Amino acid sequence: MVKESKKWFSSWFDSPFYHILYKDRDDSEAQAFMDTLTDYLNIPEGGSILDLACGKGRHSVYLNSLGYDVIGADLSKNSITFAKQFENDTLHFKVHDMCKPYKQKFDAVFNLFTSFGYFENEEDNLKTIKSIKKELNDFGFGVIDFMNSDFVIEHLVPEEMKIVDGITFFLKRYLLDGYIIKDIEFVHNEENYTFQERVKAFSLKDFEQLFDKAGVHLLDIFGDYKLNKFNPETSERLVMIFK
Repeated sequence: MVKESKKWFSSWFDSPFYHILYKDRDDSEAQAFMDTLTDYLNIPEGGSILDLACGKGRHSVYLNSLGYDVIGADLSKNSITFAKQFENDTLHFKVHDMCKPYKQKFDAVFNLFTSFGYFENEEDNLKTIKSIKKELNDFGFGVIDFMNSDFVIEHLVPEEMKIVDGITFFLKRYLLDGYIIKDIEFVHNEENYTFQERVKAFSLKDFEQLFDKAGVHLLDIFGDYKLNKFNPETSERLVMIFK
């Protein structure tokens, strides 16, 4: 029996295997990034932050520990159910489609760790940026932390095998029709599984065009989590601050 994903970002992200495959992400690096970013943006003490596509809430929880009033929003019901164990008076988690504006305004809206460019409908990318704009208060900033697609394509590892929690994941990566694609295959409890990640290989120029259409202003561009200058050839990340 083969279980496949058609709307990959809704079923794969809702799968426990997604969190197993990526369980070793560097929390210390993520926390240092949040420290640097919130300091740079000068978000007021007790300020409000929307963590858009928050997953299981690792960024949200840490941001809340820094004293911010945080809402983590994600399309994955399973991820939000997990994250709700961390809720308190100033930390809440909601199932939410980021293509649609959230019901309140924030001092900052963060879209982190390449949580953009998944949509099959190209128009949804523009809708997401327009929604972020509506979610910002007069002094708020939007942040999209995306991969540097040119760098990723140049250093793409075509095939890889990873063993995590006794599961052997076979990964294949390639570029097709403007998307960076990762095929994921594995066997668990004698069942074959196959999933696919598809992320639009947006360049800075592509984002600039989206921002222009959405009526937002790109303020700063950085190339890593220490907020060093963006270099299209050597930077691993594309961190954009806008309002």
